[in-house]
Amino acid sequence: MADARLSPENVTVHASTVLDASEISRSLTRIAHELLERNKGPQGLVLMGIPRRGTLLARRLAERLEQVEPGFDAAACTGSLDVTMHRDDLRRNPTRAPEPTTLPAAGIDGTTVVLVDDVLYSGRTVRAALDALSDLGRPRAVRLAVLVDRGHRELPIRADHVGKNLPTSTSERVYVRLVETDGVDEVRIESREAGTS
Repeated sequence: MADARLSPENVTVHASTVLDASEISRSLTRIAHELLERNKGPQGLVLMGIPRRGTLLARRLAERLEQVEPGFDAAACTGSLDVTMHRDDLRRNPTRAPEPTTLPAAGIDGTTVVLVDDVLYSGRTVRAALDALSDLGRPRAVRLAVLVDRGHRELPIRADHVGKNLPTSTSERVYVRLVETDGVDEVRIESREAGTS
């Protein structure tokens, strides 16, 4: 029998926007500058986005890198890395549809690959991305850039470049919405409370 306290009419949703479009833009610009500084320029730098929103963020970062360093070819140095078949939750979520993996024209062997994702949480998606990447080649180094780090790591994984550190409880949900897929740029946090009636 379902718990009446958790029925939709008894649940209160609290939501707040933690990053708006201008803050997302500033975060990506800052991360782009950090990437160039850490890499000592754009040479050998490629970005691999983790679908879906990580791929969109990787493209935006590449465009910023190209604006700052005209020698950087955003189109040739950006790709997409599907991690579906490397995930450790396939038994629980077998209907997950794979996304295409697209290697940058520059390739990944001997490069510094920056994995780009929207939210870093348990670290399991990044672990799957590292496994998927090792099937494709041997980068010189791998770094991680995320728009939001919400904590609660289950694996020893840390982002090198973070747009916003967002302390959350495990009951809260973080939603990244981007113009390309959602019509708006924002990061929202939602929490749900069961009513007392």
